[in-house]
Amino acid sequence: MNDSYKSDSERLLHKGLDLLAADSPAEAAEAFRAALAADETNYEAHHGLVRALRDAGRLEQSVGAALALTALTPLDPLAHTALSISLQTAGHIPEAEAAAAKARVAEWKILLKTPPGEERRG
Repeated sequence: MNDSYKSDSERLLHKGLDLLAADSPAEAAEAFRAALAADETNYEAHHGLVRALRDAGRLEQSVGAALALTALTPLDPLAHTALSISLQTAGHIPEAEAAAAKARVAEWKILLKTPPGEERRG
């Protein structure tokens, strides 16, 4: 896609992803925050922010960002998995296990809604 057709939020999301790949998580977090300021429904930017904060060692901020993501997407197994990983990294093991359980339940609900013989697409 040509950059002129991308939204500000999408451009900033890609900047954040590039910064994460370049091992610059603090700068990536700022790019993801800017992407969210442009479009708070950019769920990929929410996920990126959680990861960037965790990689930058800002563990409690990562947990907060993951909690915000699960509030926005309560049925998303990946959001609960991101929360679980952030909680575990921050040393909150019982809470991490509870978040992992929520992720499994959310995934099961999705699988149960999938008609027999059809594969679930991610």
